[in-house]
Amino acid sequence: MVSTTGDALPPSAPFGLKPDLMLTVAEARGRIIRTFSPLPTEQVPILDALGRVLAEDIVAGNDVPPFDNSAMDGYAVRAIDVATAREDSPVMLAILGELPAGVTTEQPVEPNTCYRILTGAPLPPRADSIVPYELTDGVAFGGWHGPEVAAEIASQRAVRIFRAVEPDDNVRHAGEDQRKDEVVLGRGVLIRPAEVTVLASLGRTSVGVVQRPKVAILSTGDEVIEIDQPLKAGLIRNSNSYALAALVRWYGGEAIMLGIAADTVESLRTHLLGGQRADMIITTGGVSMGDYDVVKNILAQEGSVSFWSIDMRPGKPVAFGTLDGVAFIGLPGNPVSTMVGFEILVRPAMLKLAGHSRLEKTAIRARAAHRISNRSGRENYMRVVVRQDGDEWVACLTGEQGSGIITSMHLANGLVVVPKNKTCIEKNELADVIMLDWPSMQ
Repeated sequence: MVSTTGDALPPSAPFGLKPDLMLTVAEARGRIIRTFSPLPTEQVPILDALGRVLAEDIVAGNDVPPFDNSAMDGYAVRAIDVATAREDSPVMLAILGELPAGVTTEQPVEPNTCYRILTGAPLPPRADSIVPYELTDGVAFGGWHGPEVAAEIASQRAVRIFRAVEPDDNVRHAGEDQRKDEVVLGRGVLIRPAEVTVLASLGRTSVGVVQRPKVAILSTGDEVIEIDQPLKAGLIRNSNSYALAALVRWYGGEAIMLGIAADTVESLRTHLLGGQRADMIITTGGVSMGDYDVVKNILAQEGSVSFWSIDMRPGKPVAFGTLDGVAFIGLPGNPVSTMVGFEILVRPAMLKLAGHSRLEKTAIRARAAHRISNRSGRENYMRVVVRQDGDEWVACLTGEQGSGIITSMHLANGLVVVPKNKTCIEKNELADVIMLDWPSMQ
C-alpha cells in the first residue's frame, strides 16, 4: 500500500540536476520505504504460505505431543523397579504385552512388570521411563525381522534389564513442545519449512498471510526488442524486464510484464495502463537527461515526483513518485544499474509491502584482495566475489565494472560499498560488503 508523504515535489517541478535534489542513497531508500505499508492479508494453504509473513497469531488447540510417549524402542518400566540393575546383576521384569505406535492400554505397569514399546507409542499407566532395548537381553523388535524373529519376540515373557534408569528417561511428555492455548507462532513471523511443520502439527491446513506484492515491469526505448526477436544493428534484447521479473519472484512478489514502450509519451501512457492493478510500477530506461527520456516527464506531468537523482553508482538517474495512486520507480536502462538499483532501493520497499520486518540485506566486513578504485565521486556499489580465507572474508572484484557488463552481476555474490569520500579501498583494507545470496529476511 502507498501513502502520501510530504516528500513529494509538485507535478510541475522542472527536471534538472540541482545540487539540493541529489539525494544520498540512505535518503532515497528511506524516502521510498516510508511511502509503503504492508498489504492486506489472505488465507492460503500452508504450503503456499512458505516464504511469506504470518498475519495472525497461531494458538495451539492441543498439547503437542498430545500424550506422554516413548522417545525410543525399548521397555516401559517403573524406574524404581530397575534402580538396582547392573551388568553383573540384572533385574528381571515380566512383559505384559507390546505397544506399537498408535496403540494404547488401560492395564497399568505393576511392580516388576513392563511393556515392550515402540517409538511414539503412548506410555502405559504408571510407567515413568523407558529402558532402551540395547540395555536388555530382549530382541530388537523395531522394523521387520522375518517370521522366526517375530515368533521369538512373541514368545518372550520376561526381559532382563542391565542398567538403571531415572524417572522421565526417554519419555516425551504431553505439551513439552507446545501447550494448549499458548501462542506458538506470532503475527509477523516469516514462514519457513519449520513453521510449516508447526502449523501441520497443530492441524492447520490454511493460514492468514500478507498478500504478495504485485510489481508491474515496463521496459522503454525504441532500441529494445523482445528476447525472441532477431537481433539487428542498433537493437538490444529486453533483458532488463526479465532481470526485474526474476528479482521480484526471487523475493516473493508477483511480476506483471507490461512489455516494451517506445520513446513517446503516447506509447508509454498506453503501456502504463496495465500497471494500475499493481502495488508498484518499475520502469527501466527513460529517466536520464536525454531528449527521448520521457519517463520522468510523464511522471512529473501526470503524477507526483519525490526525486529523480541519487548520489550513487551505478544508478544515478532514478525517478520515484506516484502515478494514478500507484508507487512508481523509474530505474536506469543499463542492466547492472537496473539490478543494483533494485537490490538497494526496490527490494526493501517490496519486502515492506509483503509484511517483512527485516528489510536490509546481510552485510559483512571483508578484506580487499586487491586495490579497489572509486573515481566516480559517488557512493559506489561494486560487484565482488566473497570467499572465506581462514577466519576472515576476502572480497575480489568480478572484473570490469561497467554498468552494461551483465557478467559482473552473474559472477558476484556481494556488493562492496565504497563511500563517496573514498577514492579507493587499498589492498587488505576492510570494507563493507552487502551479500547478495545470503538469506536475509526476518
